Amino acid sequence: MNVVSYRPTPQELAYTFGGRPAVGTVRPGTVLELYTEDCFGGRVRSVGDLPSKVCEFPYLNPVTGPFHVEGAEPGDTLALHFVAIEPARDWAVSTTFPHFGALTATHSTAMLHPPLDEVVWRYDVDVDKGVVRYHARRSDFTVELPLDPMHGTVGVAPGAAEARMTITPDAHGGNMDTPELRAGVTVYLGVNVAGGLFAIGDGHARQGHGEVCGTAVEAAMNTVVAVELIKGVSTPWPRLEDDGHLMSTGSARPLEDAYRISQHDLVTWAAGLTGLDVLDAYQLVSQAGQAPVGNVCDSNYTMVAKLPKDYLGGPAVYESAHDRLRALGRRYLSER
Repeated sequence: MNVVSYRPTPQELAYTFGGRPAVGTVRPGTVLELYTEDCFGGRVRSVGDLPSKVCEFPYLNPVTGPFHVEGAEPGDTLALHFVAIEPARDWAVSTTFPHFGALTATHSTAMLHPPLDEVVWRYDVDVDKGVVRYHARRSDFTVELPLDPMHGTVGVAPGAAEARMTITPDAHGGNMDTPELRAGVTVYLGVNVAGGLFAIGDGHARQGHGEVCGTAVEAAMNTVVAVELIKGVSTPWPRLEDDGHLMSTGSARPLEDAYRISQHDLVTWAAGLTGLDVLDAYQLVSQAGQAPVGNVCDSNYTMVAKLPKDYLGGPAVYESAHDRLRALGRRYLSER
């Protein structure tokens, strides 16, 4: 088994997809052990550390990478299987920001009312118990929530020599913020440039659908990813697969366009996998599909369309890459 470990220095963190050289080259079949910093770069450590004081725009939402995958060319697809996502610290943070989030005025939704207060919440992360502890700031209320680690940001370099800020989700991936991207899931990303140049970051100890206030329970992560390359198969929008479901993503504004993109991709994907007429697939997805929300606060919004694989007859997806990578991940975990 080819296992590669990489822990970036603060100076090696990336803040764009595209526009940066690779930090390393990996072969298909590699298992990567990565450290990813939280969206604040580890600078918000207490309730007194206001992001506006300790962070500097645009150096937010850092990602680890990018990595060049040997043999990857435009028109191919990268398969990244998340073997493990584990909090790297026993604490995490969340915030409200002025002019950011779904329930406040923003730069593109101008209102005359005062902006929301900038407030920081510090969560205790108890990995052994499998919880994060929420503490209200303006009362003594506290409650334990299930630990559900995931990555908000994963993507590849866009095409046409473009560089996109890591906070923006689009067809290349980016800051999709879907809680569906947890350990045990394979994400498929279309390759736009030689090597793919994928990067990962923005770990969340947990997140509600929509990331309504603009931040999740933001946490540094120790993450293990298995990498595979599917040659000659393109992927128009990021897709996800777990043991029971296929998922398509769409990112755009307004939210209904993100919804349409994700549903269109799932319908046409299902039709291609089964040989169904597109309208027959449309009908099936309409009655059996789910629509988890990714984010409703970023520069683009993200929606997910989700369908149980059993309803499609259990087709082989991307040459059964998920099954192979899951087996590789289990072997890795057994040998740790």
